[in-house]
Amino acid sequence: MAHLYIRVKPNGKTDQVFYDEAGQLTAKIKAPARDGKANDYLVKFLAKTLGLPRSAVRLVSGFTNPHKKLEIDAPEEEIRRKVEEIIS
Repeated sequence: MAHLYIRVKPNGKTDQVFYDEAGQLTAKIKAPARDGKANDYLVKFLAKTLGLPRSAVRLVSGFTNPHKKLEIDAPEEEIRRKVEEIIS
């Protein structure tokens, strides 16, 4: 099981994952930060982007904070490799 720490910026024009100026993994997503919509959208977006089923990605903390912690049912090394591929 892998853990992914990511900063989320809702209400974006596009969906993308990148490292910000401080080196923090960041996701811009289209969904609004209302009623948990951004959290649900983030989980679906990351699952699709990482090529995993939706059920393999769970938000475990940061429900009302832009800094999120997710649990992913996949080996840590595999997730790191996939994230680097996405960002490159």
